[in-house]
Amino acid sequence: MSSQDYMNTSMQEPPLDYSFRSIHVIPDLLSEEPRPGLRPLRHSKSGKPLTQSLWLNNNVLNELRDFKQVLSQLLEHPENLAWIDLSFNDLTSIDPVLTTLFNLSVLYLHGNSIQRLGEVNKLAILPRLRSLTLHGNPIEEEKGYRAPGSVELPPL
Repeated sequence: MSSQDYMNTSMQEPPLDYSFRSIHVIPDLLSEEPRPGLRPLRHSKSGKPLTQSLWLNNNVLNELRDFKQVLSQLLEHPENLAWIDLSFNDLTSIDPVLTTLFNLSVLYLHGNSIQRLGEVNKLAILPRLRSLTLHGNPIEEEKGYRAPGSVELPPL
């Protein structure tokens, strides 16, 4: 399968869904079964899912240690990850590992414990980021949270 065929196919694939699994640390993904979806995930010849979406919402993650290593074990093409849902966890900061996912276009971080608005500026390096959610974090109380231009993200 060509790279372009993979990109077109995997965007239509359902997410790899680990939501509501009480996951405390990222390596737990390797021993946890993903939630079944309405449509089954397609897999590569090596047995890894062909998807660009990873849902980790509604868990108890407070850090993303070993994220890249675990992604490479879970997904056939982790570098093509385009959508990550980390909403409703216990994250207090935006881990630099997220800034290495250059195909990321959707990032849900709402309902966490992110306190510093400056954390969001880390994401400015992501050229394809188009959707970012942050509501329900303590940064909502920080002055300038809703000010236009307070965060330098690529133009939508």
